[in-house]
Amino acid sequence: MQLRRWLPRIIAVALVAVGATYLWINKPWADGPTPITYATVQVGRGKIAAQVTANGTLSARSTTIVGAQVSGRITELHADFNDKVKKGQILAKLDEQVLKSQITSASAALALARANVAKAEVAVSDADRQFNRQKSLQDQQLVAGATVEAAEVAYNTAKASLTAAKASAAQAVAALDQAKTSLGYATIYSPVDGVVLSRSVELGQTVASSLSAPELFKIAEDLRVMQINTAVSEADVGALKDGMDAQFTVDAFPGKTFKGTVRQVRNAPTTTSGVVTYDAVIDVENPDLQLRPGMTANVTFVLAEVTDAIKIPNSALRFKPTREQMQAIFRQSGGRPGGGSGMRRNREGLGSGGGSAGSGSGRPDVVSGASGGARMRDFGDKKPVWKLVDGKPKMVLIKPGVTDGSATEMVEGELQPGDQLITEISGVAKQRRQMGGF
Repeated sequence: MQLRRWLPRIIAVALVAVGATYLWINKPWADGPTPITYATVQVGRGKIAAQVTANGTLSARSTTIVGAQVSGRITELHADFNDKVKKGQILAKLDEQVLKSQITSASAALALARANVAKAEVAVSDADRQFNRQKSLQDQQLVAGATVEAAEVAYNTAKASLTAAKASAAQAVAALDQAKTSLGYATIYSPVDGVVLSRSVELGQTVASSLSAPELFKIAEDLRVMQINTAVSEADVGALKDGMDAQFTVDAFPGKTFKGTVRQVRNAPTTTSGVVTYDAVIDVENPDLQLRPGMTANVTFVLAEVTDAIKIPNSALRFKPTREQMQAIFRQSGGRPGGGSGMRRNREGLGSGGGSAGSGSGRPDVVSGASGGARMRDFGDKKPVWKLVDGKPKMVLIKPGVTDGSATEMVEGELQPGDQLITEISGVAKQRRQMGGF
């Protein structure tokens, strides 16, 4: 019974709340529809450049690795990091005791081989004499033919032994030469003029050159001429050419820009985690030696540059009004939105002098698409932007040029520095609710 008595009161309170909410949202007491507001950016003037960016690493243009061709213990070091060295200068020495003993052994082997040659020569001479004697006795029919044949075999065997002895002697000579050469390798010389970038050994350390020469020093020939190896994405590499100018910065000198020239765009690709990049090599002059090998360079390739351009912010080029925004603009400007999808609308009141829109009638052409969104007709190589004139939008066609990603050069068009271009329209949703929808 109590529920029946309170139910009408609860319903009445709910209706009052709903009505108050409706009145608060729609504000029928407001003086006319909510005005449309515009977010704008300003047309500027100045330098604009189309650029491609990449990261790279500085290095000496020519770097030489100095290794050891023989094994041994480091007994002397004559060069350290950052030392300037000349070609032929001694950098280090290895222990020579083992190498000298190898020379002694090779010399003894050579002496033995030469003695064997002399012994083989005597044997050949004796065999020759015995063979000739046996042939003479055969001519006198004093010995059998088998005896002569045996003497001939002995003579030929002696000659073969002499040949082998001479070969062994030549082998011993080569071994001695090799031992002497190895002793010469115990002294490490600089192959070029340059600066020592790194030293990989310490005094007393043993180096082994069993399979490959161990690295002892790394020498840069001339740090006044350097290069940058950059990783350029495959999307940007097509815009790069040999001889192109490049600019770069390094963290060691913030705010300072260095210059370089593209020497080569290499065809060998590098794939990392599915991303393909190409190495663009940049030549860099470093006369004051500020730049050091290994520094990370943030490189900018300048594709095109205009020093005095009228700059259109790219946000204004990206702005495209929706169908609802166009109808709200027409309504606020005193026009009347038409109905029906697919109808072409030419409305008055969108700013004065609309002939720059290219319609020939002083009015922009807007077509409502099948999905309800507004789209502009095709203007060829020109792009529409919306200029705010006396609080009203006016469509202006421009021909874009060079862009740097944030602003675009205006090649043709009726815009001047200081003009305000629309990037966003606000208040359309509120106005739609106040008008009861479109």
